[in-house]
Parts: sequence; C-alpha cells; structure tokens
Amino acid sequence: MKTIITIGRQAGSGGREIGEKLAQHFGIPFFDRELLSRAAKESGFCEEMIQMHDEKATNSFLYNLVMDTYSFGYNSSTFVDMPISHKVFLAQFDTVKKIALEGPCVIVGRCADYALSDYDNVLKLFIYGNENQKIDRIVDKLKMDPKEAKDWMLKTDKRRSSYYNYYSSKKWGRAESYDLCINSSLLGIEGTVNLIVQAVEDFENR
Repeated sequence: MKTIITIGRQAGSGGREIGEKLAQHFGIPFFDRELLSRAAKESGFCEEMIQMHDEKATNSFLYNLVMDTYSFGYNSSTFVDMPISHKVFLAQFDTVKKIALEGPCVIVGRCADYALSDYDNVLKLFIYGNENQKIDRIVDKLKMDPKEAKDWMLKTDKRRSSYYNYYSSKKWGRAESYDLCINSSLLGIEGTVNLIVQAVEDFENR
C-alpha cells in the first residue's frame, strides 16, 4: 500500500474512529491528536501552545501580539514577526509533510489534505452525518445532554470550518474540496470503513 488517507470530519460523524479502523485494517500509522505531540517536539513549541491553537483560526491582532511574547522556536526574522497562530499552523503543516514522507498513513484534520495537495498518492476524504445521529453519538461519547451536545457540535464545526477556510485555498465540507464525501449516518461506522477500503483499493489500482 502506498496511499495516504486524509480525513476532514464533522463533529459527531465518527471521523476519528473511522480513521483508526482504517489504519488498523491497512496496518499503517494513525495521526489525530498524536500529530500535536510530534509537531511540538519537532518545532520546539510547548505542547500546550500547540493544543491551544489546534484547528483554530485566531484573527485578533491584540491576542496574537500578546501571545507572540512567548517564543518557543523557529528563529528566522520573518517567522518571529508572524502571529503565534500562524506559527502553530506552520509547525503542524511541516509535521504533516514529514509524516507523509515516511509512508502511507491516516491523518485526521489539520488541513492535511491541503498540506499534501502536491502529492499524487493522497486520498482526501470528508465524513459528515445527519444531525440527530451526530448528536446521539456526542451524547454517548462525551456524556452531554442533547442541548449541550448540539451546541458543542455547532461550535466545533464552526471552529474547524474557520480554520480550514482561513489557512487553505478551499472550503471546508464542500464536495469539490475532497475526493470522496461520505455520510456515516447512512452507512454506519463499519459500512463507511468498508466503502473507504474499497475506494483505496480502486485508487491504488487506477
């Protein structure tokens, strides 16, 4: 296998679980929050700073100015002048590219599809779902009541969308931004995994 799978996902769609099962099926590395630890280690940023800005587009000039008093690495003059949110994005961007050079893997979120847009062995997926099923999943996974779950879902998707749209040249969740968009509510987790496995096999044999 030589394919790198990137997964964009709506909150509650099961994107992370689907990614984990794909990685297990193909016997390849899986990166979601794991990517943050590696980005911190390779960039010199503290992990808390990476997590604070994870998939968030911060546009506040004052906030970035204050946060920029912390210097955790990357000492070139142009880099030093960047807002801290941009530095964190670049750290993750670089880490995604390094991971891709190591071989096939599954990467969830972090604009990985955009970071690897020049690679011809990347299958770019987006997992979405029906609102009620997503809320039910969040209630079960995070032990929230339905109202809390819906609010968390909407805020999470808004944050992910803003981050993706801010840092990439594409639109989050739009079909034209990906190779394949799948409704996991329709197929279920296992059905979605099976569909993607077949898509990967077809992709490799094209």
